Amino acid sequence: MNMAGNRNKEIGSNFDVETIREDFPILSRTINGKKLIYVDNAATTQKPTSVIKRVSDYYEQENANIHRGVHSLSEEATEAFEAAREGVRKFLNADSVQEIIFTSGTTEAINLVAQSYARSKLKVGDEILISALEHHSNIVPWQMVCEQTGAQLKVGPINDDGEILMEQFASFITSNTKIIAIGHVSNALGTINDIKHIIGLGHAVNAVVLVDGAQASIHEHIDVTQIDCDFYAFSGHKALGPTGIGVLYGKAELLDEMPPWQGGGDMIKTVSFEKTEYNVLPYKFEAGTPNIAGGIGLGAALSYFSNLNLQAVMSHEKALLNLATERALAIPGLSIVGNASNKASVISFNIEGVHPQDLGTLLDHQGIAIRTGHHCAMPVMRRLGVSGTARVSFAFYNTLDEIKSIFNAIEKIIPMLRG
Repeated sequence: MNMAGNRNKEIGSNFDVETIREDFPILSRTINGKKLIYVDNAATTQKPTSVIKRVSDYYEQENANIHRGVHSLSEEATEAFEAAREGVRKFLNADSVQEIIFTSGTTEAINLVAQSYARSKLKVGDEILISALEHHSNIVPWQMVCEQTGAQLKVGPINDDGEILMEQFASFITSNTKIIAIGHVSNALGTINDIKHIIGLGHAVNAVVLVDGAQASIHEHIDVTQIDCDFYAFSGHKALGPTGIGVLYGKAELLDEMPPWQGGGDMIKTVSFEKTEYNVLPYKFEAGTPNIAGGIGLGAALSYFSNLNLQAVMSHEKALLNLATERALAIPGLSIVGNASNKASVISFNIEGVHPQDLGTLLDHQGIAIRTGHHCAMPVMRRLGVSGTARVSFAFYNTLDEIKSIFNAIEKIIPMLRG
């Protein structure tokens, strides 16, 4: 291992990042003649070889439709898909695989709850409470269901640091509050919310609480039994897995009483022209042929991540965030947008006299992949008085040396863009 690798291992709380990086083939790529530095992990994470190989193996060796097939390939594919469901259950510490619904991602999972649970329950006078930190996917589905039912959407405020004003948020919770939908971690700012406390506030008035866990899945410890949420959603592609696959966890008693929100194959037990009898959980919510390869790939991704030391992962990402914050604050004219006291490894920022898109374009010329724009969180941007930001978001396979390279490049680019 080179000296840089030793340094990264030493500073990163005994986390051997250089060895980890060998598991991710894309990290050896060059972009525009430069070694790739990938810090757009809040948008999607990279995939380890074990995940890529598992998806490939499925298509090469097991490709068949699942459930009800009597031939060997179908039985093998079914077994692999359901083993992945058990892997998700274990990852979330859910009570039963019946509580694990495969979806296309967090967005579909939230829409499923909005249309199947909320739409059938809410009426005029009822309220849904979200926060001003939310991703569009945890805003728009609730707006739609409010239009459909006459319920009212309320928004808990945030402060200038991008933290929920908890006293005001709590004051919004009344006997009319039927649903609280809250992000575990803000994708735009990195704010980590105290979801267990919020869940407790909701349950005190018998409200159902959904947690958008898209940004938390491989950055925070998740135990749905311990936090006692009613629903939890996350996406595979933000958790080292394939795109087009996600998970909705729901308490079995809630899922049991919810009607299906899509009709078709696999969600039925019997069909006649007079009446259809629906399948049992979890299949009642999985109409049609699912993303079989995606589900199997997600199972492999969570297996890979679960074999890492989560405390070491979190410590390493904290070291990345601390160094990046230190370097950012040392640049004249750079302002960090979102300074919550409890943050994940995300920094959103703007630089005086520099447009974020121009910065992102020139960083790409150096092989550095960041994200620019409103990050599907336009209300957050408006609340904090910006139209968008540049965002760097780290994963456990990023290194301290990469942080230094990023900010060295930014320091060189600024005079060019201001000139």
